[in-house]
Amino acid sequence: MSEKRAAQLAKSPTVEKPRWRQNVESIGLALLIALAVRSSVVQAFWVPSGSMLPTIQIGDHIFVNKLAYSVHLPLIGTELLKIGELHRGDVVVFVSPIDPSTDLIKRVIAVPGDTVEIRNKQLYVNGEKIPDAHAFFSDATIMPTGHRDNMPPTQVPEGKFFVMGDNRDRSYDSRFWGFANIADIKGSCIGRATCRRAGWRCRASTASAISSSSARGAARPPAGGHRSTADARMARQLRPCTGFGTVAYPHEDLKGVV
Repeated sequence: MSEKRAAQLAKSPTVEKPRWRQNVESIGLALLIALAVRSSVVQAFWVPSGSMLPTIQIGDHIFVNKLAYSVHLPLIGTELLKIGELHRGDVVVFVSPIDPSTDLIKRVIAVPGDTVEIRNKQLYVNGEKIPDAHAFFSDATIMPTGHRDNMPPTQVPEGKFFVMGDNRDRSYDSRFWGFANIADIKGSCIGRATCRRAGWRCRASTASAISSSSARGAARPPAGGHRSTADARMARQLRPCTGFGTVAYPHEDLKGVV
């Protein structure tokens, strides 16, 4: 470059971006960062079924830590780094092994190498009777056939895990469709937001209501009525899967897990 041309460039005034353009670029960058964090760290789901009652209520919103076990590339899903191990008792969200378009939420009962068995509703892992504190039974009947109440000793293969819903008599889980894939785990449940609406309940609150809600499905608003402005106001309570806390989170556009 000639000295004359360099001198001209040095004297030319610096052109500032318009304020509106700076604002648009800042907002766009913030949105990109928010999307990256949401897809990589924490994701919210809503639960339309009763398979995890009473731990997770029908209509609850759950919060899933996607970094609980491994780090994946956003959007692509390729695993970059393994962080933690899967443990018995973890509540996890994973892709259904029988329907890839559906995400499931269940409790981990057995991990690779474990032998799981059920005798008259009682759970055994590696030959030992397990204190099943989270299990809820709504039917005292012992089914003579099928694997709901009795299942022979079954060893979990490498790369797989065995899950059950806490609502044992009303959960479609590993007892019926087999093992789930560890590679399909989306994350570990770190909390839930329970919503109450004015005029109708979003969740069952008693043992009898829990049992009947599981049979009917999610609660519905009163027949023939429209939700008023008051109905739209919610009081949300975040309850971690093992404790309590508070948070607010909208339910619109969240993916359901069953």
